[in-house]
Formats: sequence, structure tokens, C-alpha cells
Amino acid sequence: MNNAKISTIEWGTLVGQRPRQAGCNSRGPVHGNEVQVPLARFTTTDGTSGFGACRPLSEQQAHAFLGERVEDLIDAGRGVAPRAASIEFPLWDLEGQRTGRPVYQLLAESAGKTVSEPLRVRCYDTSLYIDDLHLATDEAGAALIASEARFGYEHGHRSFKIKVGRGARHMPLLEGNSRDVAVIRAVRAEVGPDAAILIDANNGYNLNIAKQILAETADCNLFWLEEAFHEDGALYEDLHDWIEREGLSTNIADGEGQASPMLLDYARDGFVDIIQYDIFSHGMTNWLQTGAQLDGWNVGTAPHHYGRHIGNYVSGHLAAAVDGFLFIEWDEVSTPGLDGSAYQVDEGYVRMPDAPGFALTLDEDLFQQAVTANGFSVRL
Repeated sequence: MNNAKISTIEWGTLVGQRPRQAGCNSRGPVHGNEVQVPLARFTTTDGTSGFGACRPLSEQQAHAFLGERVEDLIDAGRGVAPRAASIEFPLWDLEGQRTGRPVYQLLAESAGKTVSEPLRVRCYDTSLYIDDLHLATDEAGAALIASEARFGYEHGHRSFKIKVGRGARHMPLLEGNSRDVAVIRAVRAEVGPDAAILIDANNGYNLNIAKQILAETADCNLFWLEEAFHEDGALYEDLHDWIEREGLSTNIADGEGQASPMLLDYARDGFVDIIQYDIFSHGMTNWLQTGAQLDGWNVGTAPHHYGRHIGNYVSGHLAAAVDGFLFIEWDEVSTPGLDGSAYQVDEGYVRMPDAPGFALTLDEDLFQQAVTANGFSVRL
């Protein structure tokens, strides 16, 4: 490996569009059609480039990385240096481009694993938001969300996450709970018995409501309940024990947002079945360590990334290094300037491309327009 140094850093935000407006979750307002996709591209003195999402990066912070040797910032066996955590994903792509290898191969090697290729990773349609508040009846609301699930099914999905918790804010409690149940049942009827159905309350339930919803949808065979309420060890132990006594197979999933520092303890103790730390805020290097830890506890890994599009393509690479990786969260978006067409959703799986890095490409003209309009470029 040569001693290539970082010579140019460019930052710009592309704008994507969802195929339909994303509605509310249990706590927040309508998410809308538009998605911001901030990207940083790093080019080295030997002319190799890599790009990806990264944490907010100022021009001054970018200057500090100019002239740095790539191998001082990232080592495929250990991940990125702590001081480079904010720019991790462009560095992984850069390392893949420099070595001619997909990121998933680099990650698998760092974990001492062998990749079975072609690599296919299970995914779920994350687009079933609370879009039905304008409809007066449970039947109409449930039919709308079921039609959205049908759209996902026809586009290759076989697993579906439904936003629930309508009674936490947007509807009277009992009416909201009733609508949640109707929606779950309608989606199950629409996608058939073999599809995985996941529900996400965004902390909009309490323990008793969570039990009620699971009891009323017991025959729907829900795969997980995500963020039922803010993480609480005593309540999760109670819920976990109740699920077992009821003979349900529903998993408890949590961790996407401002997670309790005790969450991994709850997972180790057997009260939480799946951890969902955000792929970007937790980072790939941290996920390598966390995923290995979760594998040792027989706890699942399912990184969150909603709202940034590029996470569709990035998160699945971790599956090659973590045995308990369950799903890619798939947030369908079209972003002019970002080409992810090498990734294909088919029968509930993403077919991962074997091209170098993350196998993504940029339209140079559109990216440069974004750099000029809302970003910056710094050079050595």
C-alpha cells in the first residue's frame, strides 16, 4: 500500500424524494417527501476517491484532515482511528476503492469471517407510517396502510415495519389502539402469512398497552415490537416474561435513538432481543465490536438509518461481519446525483454488489452543483 494522503475534501447535500409522503410516527409530525442526503468525498494524492455520509463536518474540521495519510486514518483490520470517527464512511469507501474490494469483504476479514457470495441480505420496507389520520374509520385507515404494504410487496419486499402508537398523541387513546390493531391485521392479510411484520411504537406505548396490542394481534405472528416505551429494565423484563408465558414469538427491539446506556445490559440479561443503534451515529467500527458482543449473547443486530437514503446501501455490508445481522432498513428514495442501482431488492433480500467500496457512484455535475450551492471544497 502506498503512502497516499488526503488531498481534497468536498462536501455537499443532495436532495432525494420518496415515492409518497411519509406520515407521522407516534410522537412526531409528518415526515414528508423530501430527504436530505449530505455527502463528503475524499480524494487522495494518488487520485483515488471515496465518498459517503458523515457527521456534520465544517470547513475548518475538513482542513484538519488534509495531508493525513490514509493508513493513519483507517486500518481495514481495526477500523477507523478514533479521531476520524466523524468521517468513517467516506474512509471505508476510499479503502474499498484503493484495494479493489467491497466494504463487506473488508469487514468480514476484520471479523475473521468468510463471505458467502453472492451476498444477499434480508431487508424490510420501512415506509408504513401513520398516514391514515384523515380517515374516519378503522376499516378505511387499515385499507390505506395495507395498500402501501402491497406497493412494497410488488417492489420486492417480504418484510414490513408498521408505525404504531396512534393513541400516544394523534388519536384518543382507545381509538388509536383500535386503529393500530386494525392496521396490523390488514397488513398481515395483504402480505400473507410468510412475510415478517415488525411494529414500531416510537416509545408511544406503555407496558400494559404493549401487552394489549400483542394479545389482540397474537395470530398475526409479529416478528418484533420496536421501542414500545423508553428503555426500562424492569418493564422490559416484565414484557419479555409475559411474551414467553403467552407463547408468542415476538422479539423486543430497541436502541435507534437516544438509547439508555443500560440497553446492552438489558440485552445481555435477556430482556431485549435485538439492538438497533443507528449505523451512522454508532459507526461501522463501533458496530463491528458491538455486533461481535451481541453475537456472543445470541442477540440480534438490526441497525437503524431512516431518513438519509444512503443507509439502504451501507448498512448491509455489516452483515458479512456479524452473524446475528437480521435486516437492512430499506427507506425507498430516489436521489438525483446518487446512483445505487447496483443494489437490488428481490424477494425480501438485497443483492449486494461485489464492486469496490460501497459500489455507489455520483453524478459529477449534480454533486458539484451541491458543493457550490450548500457545501465546500478544500484542497491540500
